[in-house]
Amino acid sequence: MSWENNNGGYRGPHNIGDRPGAELEALIKQGKARIKNSIPGGGGPIAFVILGLVLLGAWTAYYTVPSDSVAVIQRFGKYLKEVPPGLHFKLPLGIDAATVVPVKRQLKQEFGFTTPGATDPYQGPRFDGSRRARESQLETEMVTGDLNAALVEWVVQYRISDPKAFLFEVREPRETLRYVSESVMREVVGDRTVDEVITIGRQEIESEALTKMAELSSKYSMGISIDQVQLKNINPPKPVQASFNEVNQAQQEKEKLINEARRDYNKVIPLAQGEKDQRIREADGYRLKRINEAEGDAARFNALLTEYKKAPEVTRRRIYIETLQKVMPGIESKIVVDEQGQGILPLLNLDSKKGAQP
Repeated sequence: MSWENNNGGYRGPHNIGDRPGAELEALIKQGKARIKNSIPGGGGPIAFVILGLVLLGAWTAYYTVPSDSVAVIQRFGKYLKEVPPGLHFKLPLGIDAATVVPVKRQLKQEFGFTTPGATDPYQGPRFDGSRRARESQLETEMVTGDLNAALVEWVVQYRISDPKAFLFEVREPRETLRYVSESVMREVVGDRTVDEVITIGRQEIESEALTKMAELSSKYSMGISIDQVQLKNINPPKPVQASFNEVNQAQQEKEKLINEARRDYNKVIPLAQGEKDQRIREADGYRLKRINEAEGDAARFNALLTEYKKAPEVTRRRIYIETLQKVMPGIESKIVVDEQGQGILPLLNLDSKKGAQP
């Protein structure tokens, strides 16, 4: 590596990495030499001051904004502009100040508990030790509409929607959000009974609290948008938790018995209903069958009567012949006699007939 000498030329290659900080020392010496040459009389201590200001200015002239944030630039404390993510430069030595605001990150505040290892100081109460535990407990103690007590734990998820309003409109917007959230939750819980709060009213409480928090956040110009309010654990106070658990257990047992009775009802009643419908359909089918058969017989008889009236002798003889056709095949012995015959007894060979029988 070559460096310029005091006269503006170049020195030959020189290894400056033999010891830590050698390269930085070389830069400082080079800058000092240039400043001495540019200042009449060699400079002295002034050279070190100027060199320090130059390095400090270079160090404070650039900054980087993460991808999920924007930077709010202030010039002498006055709002100037917002810059997007990336590498940017500003006036050094405190003239411009850049404040990074995470506008694309979803933040949250926890009430009644704190997630271990949380890095956001505003995620829980801004105290440590026993005072933080006491504040968390006070946040959860609420009075319901029927003058009962409940321990309510919830989470508020929010985003920074307006960096300028977030930084300059309210002194402590995140702490203000905690106060707003606690106030709204106490109001919403105070409008309901303890049974509604603990059992069936959770979704209504979340929706109503979200709406009211969003309205107050907009009214106070905090630059925050509320994304979600989620209830976590809701319990009665510790002195009555055992009794309350017994009541809940009895309620669950009651619901269990009711569900079992409904199951048996739904199992038996539809079966009986189906059998009833089947019997009714069978009876209707049998009724229609008998009616159709009777109507068919009546129609056949009427048709036969009509033909009989047209030719009574022909019809009588046809009926006689049809009757014989049905009867004669069932008779084993048939004797045909003349109308002039006196009887059929002489024609019967009783002995031969008897011997022919097996």
